[in-house]
This record gives sequence, structure tokens and C-alpha cells, in this order.
Amino acid sequence: QVQLVESGGGLVQPGGSLRLSCVASGFTFSRYAMSWYRQAPGKERELVATITRAGTTDYADSVKGRFTISRDRAKDTGNLQMNSLKPEDTAVYYCNARYASVQYWGQGTQVTVSS
Repeated sequence: QVQLVESGGGLVQPGGSLRLSCVASGFTFSRYAMSWYRQAPGKERELVATITRAGTTDYADSVKGRFTISRDRAKDTGNLQMNSLKPEDTAVYYCNARYASVQYWGQGTQVTVSS
């Protein structure tokens, strides 16, 4: 059974940090590019960061310099380190794995940045 399970979300004050994790199972995760998306209330889902099979990374302008995406092939896990969090980072964050026309989604984890 294919699964992507996110964890690490929560409530944090502005300027704080969170580390999201995504554990993959049921498919060969190392063959897939991995991305993090987020969706705020009333807004469309947006791409936050991507890491390719080769380890190349890319970020949305809004998170560059604050977020870092990584993956651990041995553990079939992807991570998103989020620093200097802002209220506008509040959203449900989703893990995505994609290879050609095939993609999988996690169930999402809530991140709330508020004082």
C-alpha cells in the first residue's frame, strides 16, 4: 500500500522553527522527486520546495533562505526545515512524490504561525 505520512506540524510563534517529515512506503521513493506544497484557507495549493532524485533543490521565492528541503534515501524520508516562520506561512503542508505521470500525496500536516 502506497503511503506518504507527514508529521512535525504544530503551533509556533513568529520567528520560530519547525521541521516537517514525510515517510514513504509501498513504492521506491528514491526514484521519485519529492516536493512540499501548502494550502492556506481560501487559497490554492502552492509549491513550496522540490528536491529531485539527484538532490537538486528549488524553492518558492517566498521561502528562499528560510526553508530547507532534504531527503534521506536510506530511510525513505523527506524533510522540510522551516526557520524564521511568518504568519503567512500558516497552511496545511503536503508531501508529494512524483515520477513521470505518477504522483502520490500525503494527508497533510497543519502549520500555524501565531503569537
